[in-house]
Amino acid sequence: MAIEEEKLLKATHSGILKIGKSEIPCYVLENEERIISTRGIMKSLGRTWRGRKYPGTQLPVFLEAKNLTSFIPNDLGTVLTPKKFKTDKGAVAEGYNAEILPIVCETYLAARDEKRLTLSQEIIARNCDILMRGFARIGIIALIDEATGYQYDRDRQALFKILDAYIAKELLPWAKRFPDDYYKELFRLRGWRYTPLSVARPVLVGKLTNILIYDRLPPGVKEELQRKNPKETKTGKRKHKYFQFLTDDIGIPHLDKLLAITIAFMKASSNWPKFMRLFNRAIPKPGTTMPIPFPEKDDEIIDV
Repeated sequence: MAIEEEKLLKATHSGILKIGKSEIPCYVLENEERIISTRGIMKSLGRTWRGRKYPGTQLPVFLEAKNLTSFIPNDLGTVLTPKKFKTDKGAVAEGYNAEILPIVCETYLAARDEKRLTLSQEIIARNCDILMRGFARIGIIALIDEATGYQYDRDRQALFKILDAYIAKELLPWAKRFPDDYYKELFRLRGWRYTPLSVARPVLVGKLTNILIYDRLPPGVKEELQRKNPKETKTGKRKHKYFQFLTDDIGIPHLDKLLAITIAFMKASSNWPKFMRLFNRAIPKPGTTMPIPFPEKDDEIIDV
C-alpha cells in the first residue's frame, strides 16, 4: 500500500442521500467531516462524467464553466477542494465537503436569474431547484447523518447527557412517591378490590406502572434504571424503587408530572380501554406514532 493511501482519512459511516429522484453516495469520515461523492454530485445535477473541459482549472468539474465563475461565492475555503478518502469498505474514493452541494445549486440558480445559462445548463438549474427544496426541509448535515447511520452514534452521545440529567449519581433515600390515588384509580379501572392499608398488590401492578410511567420517560432512562437496580437472583425482585435513582431537579419533577396527568386521565375514564385510548393519545411512548383519533369500540382496544 502506498504511503499516500495510508494517510487517507477513512469513512466510519456510509449511505445513500435521497433527495427527490437523486441518490447520492455520502460518507462521514473519522474526523466527522461529511462527504458526498463527486460522481454522486454530477448525477444529482443531471450531468455525466466526461472528464474536465478546461484542464488546469482549480474548480470542481461541475462548476468549471466560464459563465458560472462570477456567480461562485468568495471565501469558500477548502469546500471547493476535492478530497481523496477511503470508504468504509476500503476503496479509495473522491468527494467534496457536503456543504458544496447547496453552493453549487445557488451558483446555477443565480446565473439563471441573470439569464447567463446555456440550454443544457438550464436543465441542471431545474435539478438544483429540486435539490434546494429538499435542503430547505432538512439541513444537509442532518440528511447525511441519517443516510449514513451516524445519527445513532450522535444520538448515543445525546443519550448520555439525558441519563446524567435524569438519573442520580447516588441512591436517594426512600420516600413515598406514588400517591394513594394512583393505586386507587388503577385498581378501579382494572376491576380489583382496593384496600388502602394493604401493601399486597397484584403482580401486574408493577408491569402496568412500567407501561404508564417509566416507559414515558425519555428513551433509555428506564433501561438505565433497570441496569442500576437489577433483580436479585434469590428473590427475583429489585432491592430499590426505580424513583430512588432519579435526580431531584429533573427526574423526580418529570415523574411527579406524569403521575398527576395519569391520575387525571384515570379519574376521567369509566373503564380501562377508554383510559388507555385517551392516555396513549395524550402521552404516547417516546419514539411511537400518535394514534389517529378514529372512533373505536372499547373491545377493539388491546388490553395488557
